[in-house]
Amino acid sequence: MINFFAHIKDNALRYPHKTAIVSGDEKCSWEELYQQVEKRAKELKAASYKNGQVVCMRAMPTIDYLVDYFAFHLVGCVVAPLERDMPDEKFYQTRQWLEPQQVGKGASDILYTTGTTGQSKGVIISHQAILADAENLIESQGFSHETVFVINGPLNHIGSLSKIYPIILQGGTIIIVDGLKNLDAFFNAFDYPSDKMATFLVPASIRILIQLGAAWLAKIAHKIDFIETGAAAIAQADMQKLCQLLPHTRLYNTYASTETGIVCTHNFNSSLCEAGCLGKPMKHAEVFITDEGKIACRGKQIMTGYVGDPKRTAQILRNHTIYTADIGTIDEEGRLHLKGREDDVINVGGFKVSPLEVENATLSLPMVKDCICTSMPHPITGQALKLLIVTENNQILDKKAIATHLLTKLEPYKVPQFYEQTDKIKRTFNGKADRKHYRIES
Repeated sequence: MINFFAHIKDNALRYPHKTAIVSGDEKCSWEELYQQVEKRAKELKAASYKNGQVVCMRAMPTIDYLVDYFAFHLVGCVVAPLERDMPDEKFYQTRQWLEPQQVGKGASDILYTTGTTGQSKGVIISHQAILADAENLIESQGFSHETVFVINGPLNHIGSLSKIYPIILQGGTIIIVDGLKNLDAFFNAFDYPSDKMATFLVPASIRILIQLGAAWLAKIAHKIDFIETGAAAIAQADMQKLCQLLPHTRLYNTYASTETGIVCTHNFNSSLCEAGCLGKPMKHAEVFITDEGKIACRGKQIMTGYVGDPKRTAQILRNHTIYTADIGTIDEEGRLHLKGREDDVINVGGFKVSPLEVENATLSLPMVKDCICTSMPHPITGQALKLLIVTENNQILDKKAIATHLLTKLEPYKVPQFYEQTDKIKRTFNGKADRKHYRIES
């Protein structure tokens, strides 16, 4: 079992005056964090919160949220962080259904998936899984007590929440930024006096920074120790550009999900810079490819199951193994390569096409700002590929030039027949293309 409070107390003894958390104009030291969590836990006990009780709370980008999060754990509650902007009615409905649930011994958190490929699901995360995730990151990415981690994503999903864990274990510093809506606020976070700064950025955010903040990134390159990306596929062109802007920064592409935990990571600024390469399994993780070509994961970091849904749990969790819908391979050096999701593969006249491959080739064109490859009905092939493209500076889409370019990078059957210019590609908060939306639209 991971005991957040024990680590916070230890950090308060070792680094009492060192900054633990910064959020806007507020900050607290490790000693202050220890005192606030202890005080809040006493209040919760007095309010009759007890061990094993499920508690829902809005995940706010504040110090108070993290104090409550740690205090509920100290009391022994199972915390279910929910979207901060969830409508009140939905929040109370979720709370009414979730809080009476029995989640079993050893449960720590309930994290909801984004639900882009189906109904959002509550994933039970154990104390063992949280500790394994923390140790996986510490060993593979070099978190230390000097690490200053800038969190800019929602603190109810694994991408950002999981970065809290190694900081607590190592006694580093957390800086919370309220997303990338205000780029200046994100940039200003890196004024912090440290040359061991790090952050997690979804690929869509990396693209924004490359387009709007390249000069800034180059200016502070000496301060950035490492950047992790994940949650969605990052384009080859963006990987290469980031390597150019940050030549001495460790740049990690990570394979993780709410269900699998944090599994593999690869520093693409040190050796192979290839889209889809996710590196070797971490300390507590194991991966293999099934006979169907899908990625399966084992280890201490995997989920316990879906809350209140044993049938759906059994569909992907069997014999302590998570069977994903991700298609992948493992190379001769033991590195995992992601090829796409089974649900996303498009069948064009019997040929299977990964939209990720088409999108990656398209994004290598300077005039392309964003894109998504989807499908539409075709009388002969059943399905045909369609590209929706956002151009830089609203340039007029040159369909012939794009098709010609793609023929130099892809087999002919992977080159789309149809092209459409659009103002924006619909994405989820974590940068994933909302393929379900486009399937419905088509």
